[in-house]
Amino acid sequence: MFGKKKREAGPKEVLESDQELAAGADGAPVDIDADEVMRKYDKESNTRIWEGIPKVVVTTLLVAFSVYCMAMTLLSTEQAEARLARFLAFVIVIGFIMYPVRKKGHRVNHIPWYDIVLMLAGFGSFMYFALNCTDILLMGARIEPLQVVLGIVGIVVLVELCRRCVGLPIIIVCGCLVIYAFYWQLTSGNTMDVYASLRKVVQKLFYTTSGVIGTPINVCYTYIVLFVIFGAFLERTGISNFFISFANRIAGWSSGGAAKVAVIASGLCGMVSGSSVGNTVTTGSVTIPMMKKTGYKPEFAGAVEAASSSGGQIMPPIMGAAAFLMAEYMGIPYLEVATKAIIPAILYFAGIFIAVHLEAKKLGLKGVPKDELPKWWELARDCYLVIPLVLLVWLVASGARTMAASAAISIGCAFIIGFINFVLSNWRNREEGEGLAAVLKESASVALFAAVDAFAAGAKSVISVAVACAMAGMIAGCITVTGLASTIINVIVLMAGDMIIVGLVFTMVCCLILGMGVPTTANYCIMASTCAPILMQLGVDPICAHFFVFYFGIAADITPPVALAAYAASAIAKSRPMATAVNATKLGIAKFVVPYIFVFSPTLLLVGDNLSLVVVVLNTLTALIGVFGLQCALTNTLFGYHLSPIIRIAFAVGGLCMMVPGTATDIGGLVVIVGLCALQIGISRRHAPKEADAAALPLDAEDAKAHH
Repeated sequence: MFGKKKREAGPKEVLESDQELAAGADGAPVDIDADEVMRKYDKESNTRIWEGIPKVVVTTLLVAFSVYCMAMTLLSTEQAEARLARFLAFVIVIGFIMYPVRKKGHRVNHIPWYDIVLMLAGFGSFMYFALNCTDILLMGARIEPLQVVLGIVGIVVLVELCRRCVGLPIIIVCGCLVIYAFYWQLTSGNTMDVYASLRKVVQKLFYTTSGVIGTPINVCYTYIVLFVIFGAFLERTGISNFFISFANRIAGWSSGGAAKVAVIASGLCGMVSGSSVGNTVTTGSVTIPMMKKTGYKPEFAGAVEAASSSGGQIMPPIMGAAAFLMAEYMGIPYLEVATKAIIPAILYFAGIFIAVHLEAKKLGLKGVPKDELPKWWELARDCYLVIPLVLLVWLVASGARTMAASAAISIGCAFIIGFINFVLSNWRNREEGEGLAAVLKESASVALFAAVDAFAAGAKSVISVAVACAMAGMIAGCITVTGLASTIINVIVLMAGDMIIVGLVFTMVCCLILGMGVPTTANYCIMASTCAPILMQLGVDPICAHFFVFYFGIAADITPPVALAAYAASAIAKSRPMATAVNATKLGIAKFVVPYIFVFSPTLLLVGDNLSLVVVVLNTLTALIGVFGLQCALTNTLFGYHLSPIIRIAFAVGGLCMMVPGTATDIGGLVVIVGLCALQIGISRRHAPKEADAAALPLDAEDAKAHH
């Protein structure tokens, strides 16, 4: 990806060239196959293997699909139903070419006959709608038997592709709702006409914007495709390596610096990639072995990477492309969404940062010597790599271009920056006697290959997102058509009564269940359609409601039992999967607490009529102190010493009090936390390490000595 003999190594190559980072206790290198981990835990990566000429053909199709999406988004004025139906027809073709029927057992360069049949059937169904869009829309609910059959075939094929590239949870939810929609249609009429009911359901879900071609797929087609491609281009400019070097320079020198580097680098890279599992494996291949070598336990090292990578999707300004989706759903400008996300993101990453620092002090870990860290002048030299990101934010924020045009311009900028990066890198590493012309020629070929790779990677990423968005459209359609949304809302409102916290808890559980194994963007589509209206009915501000469901939908990636990001990290760390997931949940505790805070205190999302800088700063500081108290309780340490059970409980109570809005709770929580900190300072001064008993010694002190 970064050239042949003269290139900058990607994360996996860095690991291979520095095997001591992954050395186990006996010094033997630990073999890490990032591709295998991705195939196991990330359905999006479980694709067919193509080699030779078939690989060239498939890559060409992927590139053509990306270029088609960009061109249609920027230039087409065709009817929306026709554009979206054709888009899904091509998604089905690419999807069945890329995704096998099961994870294992598929042969290289092989696609079975039944996949070809399904692909052609699905393609034909959606393409028929695209070509006959106007006539079918004029028919309304009077569609003919042929249209009914084609609609059923298209939906069934889409569901099968969803099973392959997204997973079962969303299919189960959608299947139950479709059955309910059919039952509701059957029983709501004057006669029990099965065919008439089936025809109405198919017409609503397949041939209108209340189903598969609804708002989610429209947003996917209009915005997400371009920003996914932009993210793929940005990754191939070498920005991931820049982020890792930047994080090393900022935090690598401090106590337990390897974990802090992981927090910063994973948050920055995850913001661009938009995939919790993908970012966990990519950056984790470098950061997890570094953390283990420093002295962190495997379960903790994997948890840090998983929690940080999943947090990348709440990190402004890109937020894994979800910010653009949220702007569409909430009807506010993108820049406003990104701005409102800043304080919650700070609280989340501050919580992880505090936890890894406390853990480092508990283990007695040190940082990397400053003379081994990247030099500031090197970072300044490479800072041009962030130009495409800055350009995108400026274009969208200024309103000078549409979001689609801004993304297209930024993609072009990313290509140019990538070419410049290849030229400079190859020039620094050129062979003796090699001139500028040779360097430019080689850099141009590498840049072209990287562009092809980025287009292909973007197309593959789009498939799973588009399929999940189509399924989310069906879910929203079933809920809207049947009036189930009102029923669910009324039930939860009745159960909650005057206690809004009950409604919030129910909504949180729904988000965690519905978010299991679903890509972030599609995840938010589901949450915005099903759960956000519940909170708004309970009186929650619409912006707070959307952020609430967004946060808990993402939290599913690190929440047992289906914590895919944590399980992927455990495979790299060689740790126990469930223990890694539990640790990731503790590290990411802010993701479970902060949403409740901004529901009761919207100032954290910069929402409210009487906003002032003083109020925002005070609320942010009290929330930060509260996060500190919770992390002390969860990590069971402060100043390198264990906490007694009573002190842990007191820290948790004090932390929660600081996070609950209100002057009285803030003062009470502050008194508790300050008092406990003073108590621990006294304990640490009274007990020198040599004189302390086993219970008071920093945990694993002997292990820490062995590492240093």
